[in-house]
Amino acid sequence: MATYEEVKDVPNQPDKYLFDVRNKSELEETGVLPASINIPLPELENALNLPDDAFTKTYGRQKPAIDAVMFFSCKAGGRAARASNMARTLGFTNAKAYAGSWTEWQEKEGAQ
Repeated sequence: MATYEEVKDVPNQPDKYLFDVRNKSELEETGVLPASINIPLPELENALNLPDDAFTKTYGRQKPAIDAVMFFSCKAGGRAARASNMARTLGFTNAKAYAGSWTEWQEKEGAQ
């Protein structure tokens, strides 16, 4: 599991990835986590299977290496857990769910 502190430090850790698997409409309602890449959960498997160049073109960042640290967030943790399990199934060895997800972030950051 990823902690709030780990997720908060992602902007300072360019070798780590933070994926927000909420739907775009949810992001518009609540805001986004700093340095996160939005890939809604239904699109995640296809995204992680994209060729490197297609991933970069689509998401504006290099595709994570198989051993890259990857954090997954959603609204309350359920989809993040499914996303990290999916990533591990696809061979990504350092995929972690942020259990607190947006709910905890909002409480600690005072986001609206």
